[in-house]
Amino acid sequence: MPDQSLTPDWPASVHPPGSDSFEQTALVWLFDHVPADYRLHGVLRRHPVALSRLARQYVSAALEAAREGYRTARVDLRDHLPAHALDQVMNAYLAEGKRTAAVLRSIEAVDAELRAVSERGDDE
Repeated sequence: MPDQSLTPDWPASVHPPGSDSFEQTALVWLFDHVPADYRLHGVLRRHPVALSRLARQYVSAALEAAREGYRTARVDLRDHLPAHALDQVMNAYLAEGKRTAAVLRSIEAVDAELRAVSERGDDE
């Protein structure tokens, strides 16, 4: 069913579920969103749903860290940065928070499809 409609959060470089290259393109994309050392673990290449779970957790933690940083940056940095630099730091947290939240939504979409494939037993 490669012609199914995808959510707006679907990553452009991941082929649609049901296509022959879905899992491979999902793996490549997911590996781009986790630490490079995750590539050392063959189980994550053999079982894409395991990688998507780890990616979901990793990016979710990064998003929470950005939110916590935003909540505490003004107090923590006020004695160390001029006001204009602190404003720029806050803007960086906002931008990274938005970007990370979008990546997390995309990972969740891919994860849901990988789980559906796994439940059907289509992966091997």
